[in-house]
Order: sequence, then C-alpha cells, then structure tokens
Amino acid sequence: QVQLVESGGGLVQAGGSLRLSCVASGRILSINVMAWYRQAPGKQRELVAAITSSGSTNYAGSVKGRFTISRDSAKRTVYLQANSLKPEDTAVYYCNADGYDSIRQRFASWGQGTQVTISS
Repeated sequence: QVQLVESGGGLVQAGGSLRLSCVASGRILSINVMAWYRQAPGKQRELVAAITSSGSTNYAGSVKGRFTISRDSAKRTVYLQANSLKPEDTAVYYCNADGYDSIRQRFASWGQGTQVTISS
C-alpha cells in the first residue's frame, strides 16, 4: 500500500506564495508520474501540474508561469511552488502518484488533500 501525505497549505493574501510538499511512503518500487490536482467548491477536480520520472513537466494554463512543480526522487517527494497567488487558486490541493509497488503491481494513489485559501 502506498500513502501520500501533503503539507504546506494555508491562508495567504493575494500576490503571496506557498510551497506544497507531498511525500510518498510504502512498498514502492518506482514512481512514474507525480502530480498536483485541485478542487474548488462546486467544481471538478482539475490537474494543476505533473512531473515525470525524467523531469518532464506539464501545467494547467491557468497556473503556467506562476507555479513550478519539482520532485526529489530519492526522497519520493514532489513540491509545488505557487507564486503570485490569486483568489481563484483557492481550493483543496491533492497529490497524486502512480508507479509500481514492491511486487510489481501498478498503483495510483491520492493524498488526503491540503487546503489553500487566498484572500483578496
């Protein structure tokens, strides 16, 4: 079983910054893609940013140029540096990871989410 634990959320004024972290633990053989999603009240969960094991990244258009995703594979950790935050960035942010566990079974896991609130 693979667990993901996020941290770093909070209340920030518009224009401010936050750094989210997500650590994966459990019987992990390898992690392919690590990603951040978010879900605002009354809206569907959406992809914010993703990063592959080789370092390729993908961003939602609404955060491109403001958010940066990175990972430390040795620490099984993914980060999201969020700058120039806007009230519309307010959401619960979820970490997602997919890969293979120690018995070579594919897994796809979610964290419990961390609240990010941006005040205007």
